[in-house]
Amino acid sequence: MVLVLNGVLQDECPLDTSTLFLQHPVYRDYAQQLHSIQAKSIGPVGLLYVGQRELAAAAPHDKNINIIGADDATTCIIVVVRHSGSGAVALAHFDGSGVDEAVCTMVSRVQELALGYPEGRIELQLIGGYRDSQGYGEDVFYSIMQSFHKHHLEIDLTQACVGELNTMLRGEINCPIIYGVGVNIKTGEIFPATFPDRGPDQQLRNARIFMGAQTVLDVYDSANGMLRIGPFNYDPLRGADLWLSQTDEFLLQHLSSSPDVEPPHFAPQTRATIRFIQENQFPAVTVFRDNRPRYYRRDDATGCWGLILE
Repeated sequence: MVLVLNGVLQDECPLDTSTLFLQHPVYRDYAQQLHSIQAKSIGPVGLLYVGQRELAAAAPHDKNINIIGADDATTCIIVVVRHSGSGAVALAHFDGSGVDEAVCTMVSRVQELALGYPEGRIELQLIGGYRDSQGYGEDVFYSIMQSFHKHHLEIDLTQACVGELNTMLRGEINCPIIYGVGVNIKTGEIFPATFPDRGPDQQLRNARIFMGAQTVLDVYDSANGMLRIGPFNYDPLRGADLWLSQTDEFLLQHLSSSPDVEPPHFAPQTRATIRFIQENQFPAVTVFRDNRPRYYRRDDATGCWGLILE
């Protein structure tokens, strides 16, 4: 067993968040410290945004990125893996799909980026997964902990702002306290954050999730400093017109795991995604020419991602 909780090597993985906090109450203090940090609204310059079922890794010397982050996590959990010696960091937005493989990818990316730097520990931080009535957040938490528990390296859990520690009451409804976080890759600072601009190809990236992709996509080529989307394909969506004719409330109730606490942009974003799928029924043909990824490079003048045209 190589998961380290509060500095102690563990024989067994915690079954749920309540067990973790009961046995290691120090995580309550760590979560409170995160809550005390003022939330920041992060603009597009120097940002690498990571969507649901996506991951990315970068090192502090990367001139293209200042902040790596994710938001809109209700029952999902944002996972940060960082090497304390080099500062190399990987971030993922997990909803329970593809966790085992993605955990291995995150750790290996961080190890690769840490080569040649001083020795350090692999640190793990979890944020999200509020206490929802269906227990979806707990399921995601357990799948993540199990995956790290199985890893051959020692991994030190330094933050677990999940479950009850990321839940507040609004009226009679449980709600997340923190929906998103950013990580300053130069300093390692982690802070609550929102991202009004989520970078390029958002509808394409959302379409992949909407159509049921089960893998977690690595969206950053750190060696070349490029954002990388795809390639992937999906089957045509039947009944797109029918979905688009429904009310926002209908979309919320039928397409969200946490309809009571979704941010206001959920329904408009979902409509935009369905329209994109309707117009691109075979993205392997209409989007990914010759089965090539879409690459974006940081524009030196604007600081934003620009599509690399063939």
